[in-house]
Amino acid sequence: MRESEKLKGHLMALFSVLVWGTTFVSTKTLLQDFDPVVILFLRFVLGFVALAVACPRILKTKGWREELCFMGAGLCGVTLYFLFENIALTFTFASNVGVIVSIAPIFTAVLAHFFLKGERLRTTFFIGFVFAIGGIFLISYSGASAFALNPMGDILAVLAAFVWAIYSVIMKKVGSFGYNTIQTTRRTFLYGLVFMIPVLLVYDLDWNLERLMHPVAALNFLFLGLGASELCFATWNVAVKVLGAVKTSVYIYLVPVVTLIFAALVLKEQITGLAALGTGLTLAGLVLSESRLHI
Repeated sequence: MRESEKLKGHLMALFSVLVWGTTFVSTKTLLQDFDPVVILFLRFVLGFVALAVACPRILKTKGWREELCFMGAGLCGVTLYFLFENIALTFTFASNVGVIVSIAPIFTAVLAHFFLKGERLRTTFFIGFVFAIGGIFLISYSGASAFALNPMGDILAVLAAFVWAIYSVIMKKVGSFGYNTIQTTRRTFLYGLVFMIPVLLVYDLDWNLERLMHPVAALNFLFLGLGASELCFATWNVAVKVLGAVKTSVYIYLVPVVTLIFAALVLKEQITGLAALGTGLTLAGLVLSESRLHI
């Protein structure tokens, strides 16, 4: 693989996490007027429509095995991941979820080792994982007054990390099909939305659609739907196709770092000494995890 292709993959992954790390502001704003499941559904509907406009050509797969891959990606990467994460936040602290969800790369590495060719595990990956998780822990708890285990929420956060790992592995397989990235992302969104429908029917949701006419709500939905969903899922999928599931997944370590910096710049939240140390450890973990060294 050419170095320019690798650089493209790294830039795509970096761009995705830079945007995902800032989505908490939009989501937090929308939660004042909308149910979490409604936010989830509407952002992916918007993303799906935008992808359909960008590439209206219908994707024709070569058989049911490929279609099952798209179904699995939609179920894991769209429906289950966000449902597990959002429900986890109702049972446990956001700091718990932030740390636990960041273990997704270790799940990805293990699954890729068994199910993908050419995704070998290196010692440096595990060393980097220890550094990164230690740094993320310091970032998440630097401003917390106490640490507490909340089994239900923490288990759901672990499940969120696990299904995201499954999604990453499946998308590496999807990348080998040779289809257009916009088309594959759109098909994934379609199945994700289909699997959300039973949830929408079970819960008595207040859609509050008249609030969509308010500029603040509209702009935040546009950001989540067009930026964090349509664009970032597409760029992430390109990165997985180019770099592989394991090397791309370690960029997830950066999400808490981006959130920390964005909160300091926009919300004027103070960066503590522990948070600064945690940022350094996380960045060191990312570099080690991406290293080609054999220890």
